[in-house]
Amino acid sequence: MKTLTYATLFLVLLAVLSGCTGKPDGVTPVTPFALERYLGEWHEIARLDHRFERGLTDVTANYSLREDGGVKVINRGFNAEDNAWEQAEGKAYFVGDSNTGALKVSFFGPFYGSYNVARLSDDYSMALVVGPSLDYAWLLSRSKAPPKAQCDAFMQTATDLGIKPGSWIWLQQCSTE
Repeated sequence: MKTLTYATLFLVLLAVLSGCTGKPDGVTPVTPFALERYLGEWHEIARLDHRFERGLTDVTANYSLREDGGVKVINRGFNAEDNAWEQAEGKAYFVGDSNTGALKVSFFGPFYGSYNVARLSDDYSMALVVGPSLDYAWLLSRSKAPPKAQCDAFMQTATDLGIKPGSWIWLQQCSTE
C-alpha cells in the first residue's frame, strides 16, 4: 500500500511540475523568435498580481546569454515598504526550437515555469508574456513610457486570450504621444 501511495504522489508531483512548463489554451508563442534581439533590458509596464512581485515597483527584467546556451535572467524591483531594491537571478531555456518564443524559466533550483511570448512587436520594443496559465502575464517594453496605442493593442490581445482588463496592475504609464 505504501508503494502505491508513493507512486501516486510521485505521478501527481510530476504532473504538477510538467504543467508549469506548458502553455494555456489559446496561447501560441510567437514565431519567428530571435533570441539575440530579445536580449537586454525590459521594463515591466503591467502585470497580473502574484505574491513573488507583490509591492514591487520600477521592475525590470534583463536577459543575457549564459555560457551553456541558456538565458541569464535578472529581475529587479523596488520595494517601497522596505525602501530597498530586490533582485532575483534565474535561468531560462527553450522548450522546443529556438525559433519559437516558448521558454522555461527557473529561479528556484530544478523547478521551472513557463515563459510564453504571446505577442511581440516587429521591432522587439514590446512583448506580452504569459506563464503556464492565464493567471500569470506581463506587459514588457524597452521604454518606461511606451506609446498608448501600442499598449492598447497588446492589452486587446491579452483580453482576446481571456485575461480580464481590470486585473492588471500598472507600474508605468503609457505615453499619449
